Amino acid sequence: MHRHRLAACAAALTGTLVGTLIGCSSGGAGQPVPVAATASPSQEVLVDRDDALAKALTPLLPDGDARVAVAVAALDGTADSAVYDGASAYDTASVVKVDILAALLLRAQGAGRVLTSRERAYATAMIENSDNASATALWDVIGGADGLDAANETLGLTGTTAGEGGRWGLTRTTAADQLTLLRAVFGPTDDAVLSEASRTYIRQLMGNTAADQRWGVSAAASGDGCALKNGWLPRSATGLWDINSVGRVTVGGKRYLVAVLSDGNATKEAGVALVEEVAKAAVAVLTG
Repeated sequence: MHRHRLAACAAALTGTLVGTLIGCSSGGAGQPVPVAATASPSQEVLVDRDDALAKALTPLLPDGDARVAVAVAALDGTADSAVYDGASAYDTASVVKVDILAALLLRAQGAGRVLTSRERAYATAMIENSDNASATALWDVIGGADGLDAANETLGLTGTTAGEGGRWGLTRTTAADQLTLLRAVFGPTDDAVLSEASRTYIRQLMGNTAADQRWGVSAAASGDGCALKNGWLPRSATGLWDINSVGRVTVGGKRYLVAVLSDGNATKEAGVALVEEVAKAAVAVLTG
């Protein structure tokens, strides 16, 4: 008799705890992870951060043709991460310029050389000012589409396909792959493919983007703790916009990687607003 009553009480308590915590925006990363239950320090429940992210994004998802994908990960002290629509392919627009620079640096590392002064000038203009002519010049240096695809295989990007015919802005990528690339640049150095000098160089350029391009994932940062690259492209066939933003932000003294991809936006301004709201919501899932 007493055993039945105790079991019923335990089941009710567990249900209450699960209902309370699932409604929060904090929880597990990609797979369920334990979160301490406030009602009893000795009990734990599992919350899926991907699910929490999907719920947080529900009121932000646009009607019509626009769609969005996001991946976010903590850098400091935990392996927390969350992904929404991480496997769908989007045009990169100019965020591919980080990938082009990574491919250039991998190529230089393999040859045992440093970048030439001209390559460094191109890289600076390409990342800091999003200069397209410089991107085209470095695209040729890395061997075009074949060179980018080869570099991405080394970097572990499995869902990215280089644009053909010199159209590097039409490279197709996923939010999950962009997070993988960000980890190669900003993440732990264990088993890093890029040398520390190469990683530092990319981080410095992404931290010095032009003032008029510091939108996107930077909206999620507190203060100036942000290094990013944005991409924007009107599609001639539809008149709709691809708007993307990837980078590292600092919130409350802790660092997070964020990649937001979107397409089908009616205007550039609408796309920027969507990307910024999604970036803020994604980081909030990890910060609580």
